[in-house]
Amino acid sequence: MLDTLRSDIAVIFERDPAARSTWEVLTCYPGLHAVVLHRVAHRLWHWRLCWLARFLSYLSRSFTGIEIHPAARIGRGFFIDHGMGVVIGETAQIGDNCTLYHGVTLGGTSWQKGKRHPTLGSGVIVGAGAKILGPILIGERARIGSNAVVVHDVPPGATAVGIPARVIAPEPAAPDKAFAAYALTRDLDDPVVQALTELEARVRLQDARLADLEDQLSRRP
Repeated sequence: MLDTLRSDIAVIFERDPAARSTWEVLTCYPGLHAVVLHRVAHRLWHWRLCWLARFLSYLSRSFTGIEIHPAARIGRGFFIDHGMGVVIGETAQIGDNCTLYHGVTLGGTSWQKGKRHPTLGSGVIVGAGAKILGPILIGERARIGSNAVVVHDVPPGATAVGIPARVIAPEPAAPDKAFAAYALTRDLDDPVVQALTELEARVRLQDARLADLEDQLSRRP
């Protein structure tokens, strides 16, 4: 448990330049508080102390603004930055070294029992306000843009943005690729916006050609 706590603290220093000291992290980071309390609640859940586990999760949500079901499975090095409004459902699974920002939902889309929440591979980054819904798989080191709504699998290393989310960077990311705050990368353009921009450029070109043709016709005797 202490080794896991040390790992959780270490990743905060790696991913948040505002962190100044271990004492500050221990006392002023609700994301860390929520993760620590979840690990306790998760153990209680597996000990079949389900009511106690849910009550501890309720207290954690009241204290941190972050709701994590005690049955959710979370790996090492998990970081919730800012954290307010994060919701992680019962059958969600999160790999090692993942990062979630405020307002993220890992939600279910079915009333049926069984697996109904997302699975995040190791190294996934989810931007603020993103919604990942259903029993889908987000591949390792994938990035989900802020406010995206993801309802289909995302390949490893890809970047997905938009509503509904579209994959815009399908090539796998290198394992040592630098951390990207809020899942922002260069050339992070929605494919619909790219298509409209290209269409606009073509229309302008056609207008210019049409104006040139009209000018040539007007000069004929």
